[in-house]
Amino acid sequence: MTRNVSVCIPGWSLTKRDPQLLELLMPVWSWFYRYYFRVKTDGWHHIPTEGKVLLVGSHNGGMASPDLVMMMYDWFSRFGTERLVYGLMHPSVWKVSPEIAQLAQKVGAIVAHPKLASAAFEMGASVLVYPGGQYDMFRPHSQRYKINFAENKGFVKLALKQEVPIVPLISVGAHDTLIVLCDCYDLVKQLHQLGLPWLYQIDPGIFPIYLGLPWGLSIGPLPNIPLPMQIHTRVCRPITFEKYGQDAVKDRNYVNDCYELVHKQMQEELNQLVIDNQKSP
Repeated sequence: MTRNVSVCIPGWSLTKRDPQLLELLMPVWSWFYRYYFRVKTDGWHHIPTEGKVLLVGSHNGGMASPDLVMMMYDWFSRFGTERLVYGLMHPSVWKVSPEIAQLAQKVGAIVAHPKLASAAFEMGASVLVYPGGQYDMFRPHSQRYKINFAENKGFVKLALKQEVPIVPLISVGAHDTLIVLCDCYDLVKQLHQLGLPWLYQIDPGIFPIYLGLPWGLSIGPLPNIPLPMQIHTRVCRPITFEKYGQDAVKDRNYVNDCYELVHKQMQEELNQLVIDNQKSP
């Protein structure tokens, strides 16, 4: 299917990934990793050197999501740029900024759709997903240590269908690179209903007010430059389920139980990372 639609639908191609571009970006990412965010990381032994996994992360730090980029750097540093990994990206990015979307495709982004994710797995790649999306990346600063999947259970169905383990990715510090004060989406939605158009004709689902660079006080899900806060990332132990396959996918109660298991375990891991980070110098 991807071969048929990739010509007419942006993001539906698994061939845009460019390892040579990744090699060019590695020194740039290395500088940010070592000197700007001073990253500490652990747990990478949980990812097997071969085989495919579903990497499930918690978004932090607004659209910049610096922990995501730093984890990408760690992946390529350890496994090389040739080891296939694709990240699922919201389709609206292609509408808002085709240029940024095209660049993201070259580093492994594909449109967030179960058929394309399945196609990536079938070619032997691992897949990275951030289920909470914009609701997670712009959650209030007071909730920076809370896992928020926004009740999106699609990643669980994907893991069950493809019979792959889930490897959680967590971090602390990245959500301090901007300070989300609150979400005024309900108010802005009322204004939209009175005639105020959505930017790019896209309902963002959130409308944060935050402090950060370069705007100072910003209103709306605008891009940001992350503040130079230290980030600690962690790859957690894999999560496997008792049952896999289509029958498991169709069992709504079982999918809900698997979702709650992943959410609970990731929250416990994040709680521990917060404690470990406070203890370390």
